[in-house]
Amino acid sequence: MKDIPGTKIKRDKNMIDFAIEMAVKAHREQVRKGTVIPYITHPIGVAVLLAQSGCADELITAGLLHDTIEDTAICLKDIRDQFGEFVASIVEGCSEPDKTLDWEDRKKHTIEFLKTASLDIRIVACADKLNNIRTIASDYNEIGDKVWERFNRGKKEQEWYYRSLVKSICDQHDVPDNMTLFEQLKNEVENLFGRKRGVRARGT
Repeated sequence: MKDIPGTKIKRDKNMIDFAIEMAVKAHREQVRKGTVIPYITHPIGVAVLLAQSGCADELITAGLLHDTIEDTAICLKDIRDQFGEFVASIVEGCSEPDKTLDWEDRKKHTIEFLKTASLDIRIVACADKLNNIRTIASDYNEIGDKVWERFNRGKKEQEWYYRSLVKSICDQHDVPDNMTLFEQLKNEVENLFGRKRGVRARGT
């Protein structure tokens, strides 16, 4: 692994391997909302999407760690000390700054922030939201509208949030033509929330 300015990662470990180890330990007691599925499947899924898109190790690392400072005992300084300022800045950009705020206020902040965030932050955020929406869609196909009972807000609010995210993340002038993550997010959101009313999901 080449040296990265400002990076203090242990040189006896690959950056991504070290990030996986840190993320697994940080999320070890957590599960995905409304399920018994280990939460670590989400950051690993995000990292896979980023790797498949040809992203640099730093972005894949940020994808693995994107929920750590928001949902675990790891703080931003820990990320900065181990992986450098660049990775830390992306993780910070993908995190909600104040979990004590109401759901609407937190989501409005995310939507507004991502409108002017760097492309690197938006790429990782896109992979994050894409993995989430695919999980929701898969569960919707199994249990229908009951899936919305897992969340702090229902389908109407979730649709507002994800459609707003698409505009903030994807509808920017700097989106690379060869970065299909953005188009995939648009399609997945439309596929889930654009379904005709009255059409029942499989298994409902």
